[in-house]
Amino acid sequence: MSEAVLNKTPLFDLHVSLGGKMVPFAGYEMPVQYPLGVKSEHLHTREKAGLFDVSHMGQVILKGEGAAAMMESLVPVDIIDLPSGKQRYALFTNEEGGILDDLMVTNYSGEAGEELYVVVNAACKDQDIAHMRAHLPEGVELEVLEDRALVALQGPAAAEVMKRFAPSTAEMVFMDSRKMSIEGIDCFISRSGYTGEDGFEISIPAADAEKLCRLLLDQEEVEAIGLGARDSLRLESGLCLYGHDIDTTTTPIEGSLIWAISKIRRNGGDRAAGFPGADKILGQIETKEFDTKRVGLLGSSRAPVREGTELVNADGEVIGKVTSGSFGPTIGAPVAMAYVQKAYSALETEVFALVRGKQLPMTVSRMPFIEQRYYRG
Repeated sequence: MSEAVLNKTPLFDLHVSLGGKMVPFAGYEMPVQYPLGVKSEHLHTREKAGLFDVSHMGQVILKGEGAAAMMESLVPVDIIDLPSGKQRYALFTNEEGGILDDLMVTNYSGEAGEELYVVVNAACKDQDIAHMRAHLPEGVELEVLEDRALVALQGPAAAEVMKRFAPSTAEMVFMDSRKMSIEGIDCFISRSGYTGEDGFEISIPAADAEKLCRLLLDQEEVEAIGLGARDSLRLESGLCLYGHDIDTTTTPIEGSLIWAISKIRRNGGDRAAGFPGADKILGQIETKEFDTKRVGLLGSSRAPVREGTELVNADGEVIGKVTSGSFGPTIGAPVAMAYVQKAYSALETEVFALVRGKQLPMTVSRMPFIEQRYYRG
């Protein structure tokens, strides 16, 4: 049986020329690392600036009167009142309260009518696009941006680098989003990212992607960064990976994402409920009745604790499972996310990871594991 043909992002040739080690990921050939190596790429992003190709993610434009109301009917988030030029984290939920995907929604309406720019996860983009299409009201159009790349410039030097090419980015704060031109290239730029660092995500026409990336990589502070370091960076920052830390079997409340449920959509809010799974999700907020909870775990040994590792209590009884785990290069210790029985979810609770027949002690810890450095002005 022949293997499925993998897609390539517009930056595939650039990755190869830079020595990227290409691996299958969400149906694409993606660089897991470059010659610098995963640990050095991770630390470089924390200290200077890293450039990531995230073109495998889905980019969609919703246009027309009623686009915001339609989108709000699918997520437990305030989309109708999202200011122009602002971006917001959202969750598609199902009727059982499970999470179909997490996504970013930007309001680009301005004075020209409703226009939402939506970015969804690569592994879920086909189902997400079908989900949105199935709920399109008359007069709202959905356009999949097949001809655009998406890159992320992340790290403490990202703002200085961006200012050289687009001075007005210095005026942006976390979750601001603007359309602007860089070297004649039409860009959608948000001040956001997936590393816990200050940074920007930049949507660009596919034909111009390599040109812009080479401009950025020519800057002394910037290195190309692969999926390996992207994963360890987001884990240290307590950020979920869909399909691992959240999925259709977990509600936003069990996933410790209550902050992502807008107050206006909760019981007592002006637009309470009205999204799939509202009864269960809002009920869990009110009653606090649920069995498991996503927590952060910090290890005391040097051994990393990987996804799928069972967790036990002092009596050896299974009380949870790790959903993401790695050695945190910035912290210098193993870090993990896991779902544990609620009785073991309090901070400073000791649990044990079963690794090769040994019980490695881990402590329930606050997330993020490092200080997030988003720029809020």
